[in-house]
Amino acid sequence: MRPREPKRGRHPHIRIVSQSHGVPFSKGLLAQSLTATGLPPDRAYRVAVEVESRLLAAGTLDIDVEELQAKVGGVLSEMEGPPYPVRYQKWHQLGMQDRPVIILIGGATGVGKSTIASQIANRMGIVRTISTDAIRQVMRTFFSAALMPAIHYSSFDAGAAIRIPVGKNLNPNLVAFVEQVEMVTVGVRAVVDRATEEGTAMVVEGVHLVPGFIPMESWRRALVLHMVVAVKDADLHRSHFLVRDRETDGRRPFIRYLEHFDEIRKIQEFILARAEEEGTLVIDNVNVDDAVGLVVDALYELIESQAVTGGEMSAARPGSGAGGRS
Repeated sequence: MRPREPKRGRHPHIRIVSQSHGVPFSKGLLAQSLTATGLPPDRAYRVAVEVESRLLAAGTLDIDVEELQAKVGGVLSEMEGPPYPVRYQKWHQLGMQDRPVIILIGGATGVGKSTIASQIANRMGIVRTISTDAIRQVMRTFFSAALMPAIHYSSFDAGAAIRIPVGKNLNPNLVAFVEQVEMVTVGVRAVVDRATEEGTAMVVEGVHLVPGFIPMESWRRALVLHMVVAVKDADLHRSHFLVRDRETDGRRPFIRYLEHFDEIRKIQEFILARAEEEGTLVIDNVNVDDAVGLVVDALYELIESQAVTGGEMSAARPGSGAGGRS
């Protein structure tokens, strides 16, 4: 392919071409796609700059997608080494299969689910995210407190919705929480069903994503990674609420969560017990960056396990290759 001559006085532009059509090359977009391999953003951008520099130096102003991917893979291998070139290839192969990635992040209140979800969505280039709290809020507008009382309370004080005594051996908050989970899961299923039908990647996070309640078998057309985020250290968990109070200017007040902290911890114990029973991935969120890295590792383990089996997989727990899990 004969390169076009750049105009004098202007920086030459690289185009990604397909037949007679072309779009401008963007090192920013390339860097974004490279972060999906788990590469930190600053290093991903350095690789993208190097790719652009080599194309310009070679006078390659028109390049097709396959050639560009090969060039990126080579630069990535030289500058970063394993496992990033292999991951880059697998991520693009997954995109060509028209099989959406669905990431479900469960866990008790205050463990950092929404922070990890936003980081993962940014890393993987996933533009559609939703919380189960948002789904519950929509359901509240359709179903009154008289009809569905459980969804009109927070997860940790839902016991107030119990109308009939549950007995001394049962925790009314846990009973009501399970009822709330079952209701909200109906909405979760509808949202993920739609994303799967459209072939759209999605991140869903929320306390209601409890292992054993999620209808994984209905999403075999998608690549589904379900995990639970926990904070096993009680003092660290408590400190999360103080940070959140400050970051939201008191809109999510610290004192309210502390008043219900024991119930929040009991809900975490319940969720972790369900995760163990179902074989669901658990990540102890001691450090957000490490937790995000473990999620990316788990996703590629799942992609690899699917490639090995050659079948459809709705994610149970990936293998133990990426440490730091329960």
